[in-house]
Amino acid sequence: MFLLFLIFVIAIIGYCYLLLNRHQNYWKRKGLISHLKPSPLFGNIFPIFIKRSVSMPEFSCQVYNNFLIAKYIGIMQFHTPVIILRDPNLIRDVCIKDFDNFPDHESLIPPNADPLLGKNLFFLQGDRWKEMRHTLSPSFTGSKMKFMFDLVSKCSQNFVKYFLENSDETNVIEMKDTFTRYTNDVIATSAFGITVNSLQDRNNEFYLKGKDATNFNNFVRIFKMMLIRYFSTITKLIGETLVSRTTINFFRTIIRETVKVRKEKKIIRPDMIHLLMEASNNEEGVKISVDDIVAQAFIFYLAGFATSATVMGFVAHELAVNPEIQDKLREEVDHFTKEENGEISYDTLSKMKYLDMVISETLRKYPPNAMMDRLCVKKYTLPKATPDSKEYTIEPNSMIWLPIYALHHDEKYFPDPEKFDPERFNDENKDKINPYAYIPFGVGPRKCIGNRFALMEIKILFVHLLQNFILQRDERTKHPINFENGFVVGADGEFWIKLKKRVINTSE
Repeated sequence: MFLLFLIFVIAIIGYCYLLLNRHQNYWKRKGLISHLKPSPLFGNIFPIFIKRSVSMPEFSCQVYNNFLIAKYIGIMQFHTPVIILRDPNLIRDVCIKDFDNFPDHESLIPPNADPLLGKNLFFLQGDRWKEMRHTLSPSFTGSKMKFMFDLVSKCSQNFVKYFLENSDETNVIEMKDTFTRYTNDVIATSAFGITVNSLQDRNNEFYLKGKDATNFNNFVRIFKMMLIRYFSTITKLIGETLVSRTTINFFRTIIRETVKVRKEKKIIRPDMIHLLMEASNNEEGVKISVDDIVAQAFIFYLAGFATSATVMGFVAHELAVNPEIQDKLREEVDHFTKEENGEISYDTLSKMKYLDMVISETLRKYPPNAMMDRLCVKKYTLPKATPDSKEYTIEPNSMIWLPIYALHHDEKYFPDPEKFDPERFNDENKDKINPYAYIPFGVGPRKCIGNRFALMEIKILFVHLLQNFILQRDERTKHPINFENGFVVGADGEFWIKLKKRVINTSE
C-alpha cells in the first residue's frame, strides 16, 4: 500500500511538473519570439493579481515596451494564452473587420452564477449578447440622452449648490469620495428612478449599497470572483454570489416595485427604467424580464459609479494644475451660458468644442481601462509579429488584450504623451489621430454602450462647477499622479483640490 501511495504521489508531482512546464514553454513551442516568459501557476500577472506591486497602467506599458518592433506580444494569464496587440491595424481587424472571431469578453461571471452581474450586457456572450445589444442600443442614442438630460443636470446643480451653501467644505475636497456621491445621485435618478442627495445624506442606503457592489479592487472580492468563475456549480449550490444577497435584493426590490407602479399607473419618467421598459415591449427585440432590467440598470453602477467619478477626478486635477487651460475652458462656459441666461441645454453642451477637447485629452491620458479583452471563438491567423518570426494562429478560448493605456502613451501616436494638451483634439489635429490608437471606450460592436451618457454627466458637472468655482491646487495635491496598484486606473491615495468661489462682475 505504501508503495502504491508513493507511486501515486510521484505521478501527481510529475503531472503537475509537466503541466507547469507545458505552459511555461507554450510560446516557444508556438514559435512566437515576442513573448514574456511566464512564471508557474500565475503566468505573467503575478505582480498585479497576487503581489499587487504594479498598477495596471504600469503593467500595460512594461509589456507594450518590451518589444518595440513587434505587432503583438504573447503572455500568460494563469494558463490562458493572451496576445497583446500593439498594432492599431490589427486592433481594427480583430475588433471590427473580423469581429465574428472575437465577439465576446472573457466570462468572468457565468450567466447563471450571479443574478445581478451574470445577465449584465458587459458579461453576456454569443447570441444572447447580440440580442440584448440590439434591443438596448436604441436606449443609448443621442436623442435618448437628451431625454434624460434634465435629470442629470439637476444632480449637477444640486452638487454645486451644496458647496455654495457649505463654503467651509470648499477649502479642500477629496475628489474620490465627492465625485462618487455625484455619480451615485445621477445613477439613482436616471437608472433606478429614485432621488437622493448623497452630499447631504452621506449614509443613504443607495450610496452604501452601490459602493459595496462596485468595489472590485479588494482581495476578498477578487478571490470570490475566482471561485465563482472556476467553481460556479458549487458557489451556486451554496448560494454564494459576487455581490452580497442583501445588495442584490435591495436593487431588485427597487426596480420591481418601480416597474409595477409605472405599469399600473402608466407613469412616464425620463429615465433609463422607462427606456428599458420600452425596449422590453419591442416585438422585434429579445424578451426582457424584470431581472434583465435590474441587470442592465446595474451596468450604470459598474460603468458609472466609480469609473465616471474617477475620470471626473482626473479632469478636476488637470484643470487645477493647468490654470491656463481652466481659464480658457471657463471662457467657453461663460460664453455659452451667457447666451442662455446662465442655463445650459443638451444642444448647447454639444457645441462646446473646448470642453470636448479637455475631456478627450483626459480620457487619453487616463483611460478608464488600461486593458480591454476579447475572447477568440474561432481560429484566427495573425501576420508575422516581427520580420524574423512566423504567422501565429490563435486558438479558440485564447485571449486578446488591447493595451489602451500604453497606446495612449506611445510617442508615435501622441508626442510628449505625459503632457496634458487638449489641442491634440482641436479641429486641425483630431483628424490626424489614428482612430485605433485612441480607444478610451473600446472599439467596434463591443464599444461601451453607455459612453454618451458618461460624457454627458461629466460635461454638465464641469459646466456648473466652472460657472461658480475656480479649481486650485492644495498642498496635498500630488502631481504627477501615481496610480494605485491592482486592476483599475485610479489615483493612489487621496485626491485633493480646492474650490474657490468665483467673484462675478455683475456690471458686464
